[in-house]
Amino acid sequence: MGICSSCESTSVATAKLISHDGRLHEFSYPVKVSYVLRTNPSSFICNSDEMEFDDVVSAISDDEELQLGQLYFALPLSRLRRPLQPEEMAALAVKASSALAGCRRKNVSLFTTDKCHVKGSGRVADAIPE
Repeated sequence: MGICSSCESTSVATAKLISHDGRLHEFSYPVKVSYVLRTNPSSFICNSDEMEFDDVVSAISDDEELQLGQLYFALPLSRLRRPLQPEEMAALAVKASSALAGCRRKNVSLFTTDKCHVKGSGRVADAIPE
């Protein structure tokens, strides 16, 4: 059985993942990308620090771990290895801002064991074209 908490109840550093439907998922421990992608194999994970305008969007290897304190995006495979346009970068920033603000409304899942569910029902529309 999983243990879920809202971000308000945690003071530990977490790896934050914004899914392409706009939900925020937090991991309180390093977790492999392959584990995260089990629930959505039609996506890939990218590190927000490695995303730049007009640069291709690259996937993090399935063997890598999400690092605590980092922000990641799960994007549809159709976005892989395509240049990131300024308007797409802006849409991702809005999506991340909305998801992080939703944290205060408990629209977040904190994964501490194998099974967990997302709390809250707020959703942000997917602004990135596939």
